[in-house]
Amino acid sequence: MNQNKMSSRLRTIIKSALAAAVLPVLFIYIMIAKPDYAIMNGLAHVVLPVANWVGNVITWPVRFVGSTIENVRELSNLRTENEELRVRLDDALRNKNLCDIAIAENQKLARELDIVQSQPRDAVVADVTYDNTAFHHSTFFINKGIKQGLEKGMIVVSTDGMLAGIITDVAPYFSRVRALTDSNSNIAVRIAGSEVYGFLQGNGSDTPTMGFFSDPEFQASSGIKLITSNISGVLPNGIAVGEMLNDTDVKVLQPKSLSRVVVLKFDAQDEYKQ
Repeated sequence: MNQNKMSSRLRTIIKSALAAAVLPVLFIYIMIAKPDYAIMNGLAHVVLPVANWVGNVITWPVRFVGSTIENVRELSNLRTENEELRVRLDDALRNKNLCDIAIAENQKLARELDIVQSQPRDAVVADVTYDNTAFHHSTFFINKGIKQGLEKGMIVVSTDGMLAGIITDVAPYFSRVRALTDSNSNIAVRIAGSEVYGFLQGNGSDTPTMGFFSDPEFQASSGIKLITSNISGVLPNGIAVGEMLNDTDVKVLQPKSLSRVVVLKFDAQDEYKQ
């Protein structure tokens, strides 16, 4: 039963298609053989829509395939452009990273140059070559020595002006510097902005301690800035030393954080040599 219905429907569709295909032929025949414009005008309203429908049905597979091919081509082009843009983005990020590194190095060099220019003419810039921290001792070496005019007892500061240590031994081309964290380090300091004095004692750890203050009523606390004092006659006055973490411990420069330092020269009158 179902097969008979399907066969009947199929025959109907075939007949309709044949009729639709015949109509354009009939229309063309009338145009050529019997050019009756009234009939032609009447048939045009029937034949042209049918012809368009038949054309659309016949050409649909071709148009579908063409559209699919065009979409595939556009997708391929998009993928190619995406890969090119990804490569350009990677290059741009790489160049930005290099620029950031160059800017950071330039700023560092500019700061170091400013530090050197702000120091006396005979201040010496040196590189830290080795640091040693063992058995409560903390020292480091710099690549300048007697040949550059360095002497035992000279002051070493970081490029941003923080006290790093004091030269204890000098050779022709290198010097040993005792850091503030060394257990043998004991320097006179002053509370910045006051006349309260004390002594900073190294203990072999990362945080030296304050063991004495000239004002017994002074209450030490976190955040207080310390600078050098010349009361012992060893250090010049006013070099930044560190910051108190609590009532005894002080945060100072660590030798392992240094790569370049400046050696300062000063005379017995506590003035930098010019």
